[in-house]
Amino acid sequence: MKLHICAVGRLRAGPERDLFDDYLMRADRTGRALGLGPCTLHEVEDKKGGGMAAEAALLDRALPAGAVLIALDERGKLISSPDFADKLAGWRDTGRSDAAFVIGGADGIAPDLRKRADFTLSLGKMVWPHMLARVMLAEQIYRATSILAGAPYHRV
Repeated sequence: MKLHICAVGRLRAGPERDLFDDYLMRADRTGRALGLGPCTLHEVEDKKGGGMAAEAALLDRALPAGAVLIALDERGKLISSPDFADKLAGWRDTGRSDAAFVIGGADGIAPDLRKRADFTLSLGKMVWPHMLARVMLAEQIYRATSILAGAPYHRV
């Protein structure tokens, strides 16, 4: 199952980008044998200032057809890393060819797009800058592949 991170804004060079790239590289390496990956970043930018609705339209165009849609939102479900790994494996095992994680801009994800999500995931009760949310998601994707591979990265 291919993984996609569809996000508003551009992650520029710097420590966040370095961490993001490192975790995705690790996830791709570990996930390949598990049928998870590669993980691709799709960045969209609303240059006309149309707000959440315009961002949602751009994000919608970045979503692969038929993908499991996972919205990252602070109102989403809090789950453990092993449960997240099980979710990914479950979608893969039911024959889904793509999973798309959506990260909105500063104002979040438009309600219409959020309602279409197959699953809404929270990274915690605190609100995170969307650039850090990318890094945290990439780390959790890597952690999920490690858990599924039986690697020692995840410890209880």
